[in-house]
Amino acid sequence: MSRFLRFCVAGTVGFVIDAGVLQALVGGLGMDPYVARVFSFLAAATTTWWINRRYTFETRAEVTRSEWMKYVTLMLGGAAVNYGAYAVCIAFWGFARAHLWLAVAIGSVAGLGVNYLTSSRLVFRQPPAAG
Repeated sequence: MSRFLRFCVAGTVGFVIDAGVLQALVGGLGMDPYVARVFSFLAAATTTWWINRRYTFETRAEVTRSEWMKYVTLMLGGAAVNYGAYAVCIAFWGFARAHLWLAVAIGSVAGLGVNYLTSSRLVFRQPPAAG
């Protein structure tokens, strides 16, 4: 399976976590959907970091807090695109506001390319093959 496809699988798992945590915070705790999305993003980013390091990029190095922090920090570019699309959807589209998972999905697709490039080129960059 290609690395990009594995990244998309990890992203799908992240989407489920993101949408589930968001729904629990908004629907269960009555949190504002804009604020709740920050927390659901962190839960999803942590999940995708773990899956991507083990499965997508097959990193065997020891798990470090600094790697997680680097990943989350570098994902902020994609997160900005993702959150922007999400915010526009719930601000201007009543259907997405009523079904937050749809706004999360649109945001996730919007940030996909930025997140893949950041992950593959900066976080989990593979050393050149010896030749």
